[in-house]
Amino acid sequence: MPRPDYLSQGERARLFPVLATTSKEGRTTSIVLACLTLVNEFGTELLKSVGQRKGKRSDLAAFTEVVFKGEKSVPNDRPDGLIVLRNGSKEWRALVEAKVGNNNLNADQIEKYRIIAKENDLDCVISISNQFATTPQAHPLQEVRKSRSKIHVYHWSWMFILTVADLLLSNESIEDEDHAILLNELVRFLSHESAGLRGFDRMPPEWAELNKLISAGGKIPAKSTEAAIVMEAWHQETRDLSLILSRQTETTVHQKLSRKHLGDSALRQKDELARLRETHQLQLELDVPDAAAPIEIVADIPRRTIEVGMSLKSPEDRVSAKARLNWLLRQIRIENTTDIFVRFKWRGRSEVTQFSLEELRADPSVCEEGKSNLQLSGFHIFQAKRLGARFTQQSNFISDLEAMAPEFYKLIGQELVEWRKSAPKIRSEPIVENETEDTLEIEDGSAS
Repeated sequence: MPRPDYLSQGERARLFPVLATTSKEGRTTSIVLACLTLVNEFGTELLKSVGQRKGKRSDLAAFTEVVFKGEKSVPNDRPDGLIVLRNGSKEWRALVEAKVGNNNLNADQIEKYRIIAKENDLDCVISISNQFATTPQAHPLQEVRKSRSKIHVYHWSWMFILTVADLLLSNESIEDEDHAILLNELVRFLSHESAGLRGFDRMPPEWAELNKLISAGGKIPAKSTEAAIVMEAWHQETRDLSLILSRQTETTVHQKLSRKHLGDSALRQKDELARLRETHQLQLELDVPDAAAPIEIVADIPRRTIEVGMSLKSPEDRVSAKARLNWLLRQIRIENTTDIFVRFKWRGRSEVTQFSLEELRADPSVCEEGKSNLQLSGFHIFQAKRLGARFTQQSNFISDLEAMAPEFYKLIGQELVEWRKSAPKIRSEPIVENETEDTLEIEDGSAS
C-alpha cells in the first residue's frame, strides 16, 4: 500500500528505521508496526484486540511520523504512527501514540490526537506505553476514559505486545518460517533493556499512606483520593501479573471479571473501592485455561499478608471428611510445607476450619474434630506469607507478589485436578433372551 494521499508526510514503518540514536520511541514503534504488517498472525491478533478483523485478502499498512495535509508539522504534537486496514472498499484507520521507559502518556496530548483523528475522519487512537490496562478498551488514564470525545482510544501495553508475540511463537502458530524468525527477533529486541520495556514494578506513594491509615485503625473515606490511586495501580499490577503468567504457562491467562466489570471499568473501580473500604483487602482471580480452578489472590492490609490459593469441590464419591481430604493430599507433592494451609468448607452454616498442610499430613483425621456429623463440601488450599514491613513498601510488595503467584501455581496449582462425577456404567445384571419369540426381553418385562 503506498502512502495515502491525505498524508503530506510519513513513510512506511521500517524494520530498520534510520533515526537518531536518541529516538528510542520512534525506533521501537517503527519496528513493532513493521512486524504488525509483515507477520500475518501477529497483526491479526493485535487488531482483533481492538475489534478489527484481518482476513487473508485484507491490505494492512503502517506509517510513522505522519503529518496530514493542511496541518502544520509540530514535532511535539505529531503522532508516532498510523495503521491502515483495508477490507475491500472499507478502510479502518488508527493513529498511534507511543511512550517507552518511564515516559507516561499525557491525557492532553491524546485529546489533541483525538481532534486530529476527528478532523481527518479516522476511526480511533491507539496508545502504547508501559502502563497497563485490563483490556485494550479500558484505557489506563482516567481522564481519557471520562472524555466525551466520540473518537475511541484503545491501549496496548508494551508487555501485552510482547506477550502476544511470545505466545504465537510458543504455540507454533506462525505458518511461515521466515515470519517466525522475524517475530522471534522482535521478541528478542523487546526483551532487551535497551528497548525501554518494563513491567509494573512499584505501587504509588499513596500505598504507604493507606497502609498507615488502616494499621492505625482508621477507616477509608468514601471519596478517598489515596484509595482511588492505589486501586488504579492495583488494576495495572493485576494485568501485568496475568501477562507474566501467560508467558510462563504459554497460554492466555485472563483476569476473572464479571461481565458488567469487563465492560465498564468505572463500575469495576467503584465496586472494588467499596470492597476495599469494607474488607481492607485487595483481591484478584486469574483464570488459567484447563486449570482445576482460578488462582485467587488476596492482599490483606491489616495483617500485611499475601495469600495465593485455589478452591476445589470435595469428591462426592467418598463419605468421610478424612477420605475426601486424602484425595486432595495425594495431589500435593511438595516437600516444603511452610506457609501452606487448607481451609475446609462445610455444608450448612457451620464455620470454616483451617489447618496447616504439615498438621494434615501428620494426622488427616484432625480435620474431623468437632465436625464428625457434617459433610465436607470443599477445600481452599493456599500459601500465606506475612511480609511485615515489606508489604508497605512500594517495590517489595510487587516483587513479592509476582514471585509468589507463579511459584504457588508451579508447585501446587498445576498439579491439582478437579473432582468430576464418574460416568454412568452399564449395569452388571445379565440381559435375558426369550428364544421362543423374536424379541429381547429385559428383566422388567419390556421388549425392544
